[in-house]
Amino acid sequence: MPDQHFTIKDPGSSKRLQVILRRDKRLKKTSRWGRLPDGSLLLRVPYRLPKYKLSSLLDLVVSQLDKLDKQYPHRSDADLHLRAEQVNQKYFAGKIQWHAIRWVSNMQQRLGSCTRGGPTDGHIRISEKIKNWPDWVIDYVIAHELMHHRHPNHSPEFWKELNAAYPHVERARGFIQGASFAAGQPFEDD
Repeated sequence: MPDQHFTIKDPGSSKRLQVILRRDKRLKKTSRWGRLPDGSLLLRVPYRLPKYKLSSLLDLVVSQLDKLDKQYPHRSDADLHLRAEQVNQKYFAGKIQWHAIRWVSNMQQRLGSCTRGGPTDGHIRISEKIKNWPDWVIDYVIAHELMHHRHPNHSPEFWKELNAAYPHVERARGFIQGASFAAGQPFEDD
């Protein structure tokens, strides 16, 4: 059966969200949804779900989005800068310097990047895709990019120092791998 397309109101803004509804023979009772890289939602439902239940299911997705929006309120560049300062103090004793940190929307697979040298030395960019991820994963991405200001590549020294400083490296990397799998595209730490 071909995918169906719906539009719902994004509770976090005045925008409309595209929803792709896909019937899945592997699902028997529950439905699953997630964001696609383009910002739309993929809603997988049991193959035999009656049409009359779709409206209430879409309403449920809207309420879940609203709950997520309240749980993870809009995070601004100023919030990100404050969070980076906290990560720097807590895990690196405030020893890492950077020039600017901001959310960006143009990263397709990378979660963050840190520029070394040149006019943008010390500029850190974090993908907006992770704004609603758990704080400890965002902290990992920030710590990872801060560490790149000391080590330009993923050398053994880079990983040794990052693992010693941030206690949730492997847990966060596991989360990122799971999110990559769910999105159907690889995400890279940087």
